[in-house]
Amino acid sequence: MSETIISVQDLSKSFGDHEVLRKIDMDVHVGEIICIVGSSGSGKSTLLRCINRLERQTSGKVMFYGKEVRDVQREINEYRSKVGMVFQSFNLFNNMTVLENCMLCTRKVLHLPKEEAFDRAITHLKAVGMAPYIHAKPSQLSGGQKQRVAIARSLCMNPEVLLFDEPTSALDPEMVGEVLNVMKQLATTGLTMVIVTHEMAFARDVSTRTIFMDGGYVAEDAPPSQLFTNPKNPRTREFLSRYLAG
Repeated sequence: MSETIISVQDLSKSFGDHEVLRKIDMDVHVGEIICIVGSSGSGKSTLLRCINRLERQTSGKVMFYGKEVRDVQREINEYRSKVGMVFQSFNLFNNMTVLENCMLCTRKVLHLPKEEAFDRAITHLKAVGMAPYIHAKPSQLSGGQKQRVAIARSLCMNPEVLLFDEPTSALDPEMVGEVLNVMKQLATTGLTMVIVTHEMAFARDVSTRTIFMDGGYVAEDAPPSQLFTNPKNPRTREFLSRYLAG
């Protein structure tokens, strides 16, 4: 087993009286592609937001290379510079061009010289097929193009782990494929990825581990070859029944 990058230990999260996550234990190892699937409201996105420290867990720990990520903003900022996140709603700055969006964090957070930030942005925009649009504003782009820019922006930080929160859920059906193709290509580079997705075929074909969440719990954690053909948990079988029948 490769080295553990992120370890989630006994993590719970409540919003008022509503317990969304219940004692989650989960390790992320170097080079893994983990897809998290489950019904709406099962806690998938909340788990990802807790891992990235966008939500503060009610109890439990998030560890990065064996060290707890404490509730100290300086430590959280340093951690986030290594654990990037791609959101379903893109989160691009509408008043900036594609190029400026991709250069901003490397200039402000990593303090790269302008020329190095430019070169890094162009490299990753080329990789996602968006180099011809460097002077465009987000309002001039399709949803699929915006998401590809958002992925390039995250890659510019050279993250050790990249988290994806349902990256295709806000896209029109014809744009889903272009984003999934970029992610499939990323999966071949050795980048560690944790992906919340409802794209079952993608999870089956790309993940090295698939996690099924139900009611705030990790109900099943298995290789996709097992989870998609012979799930052990009855709730997993019920969730995948239509997919398995197909």
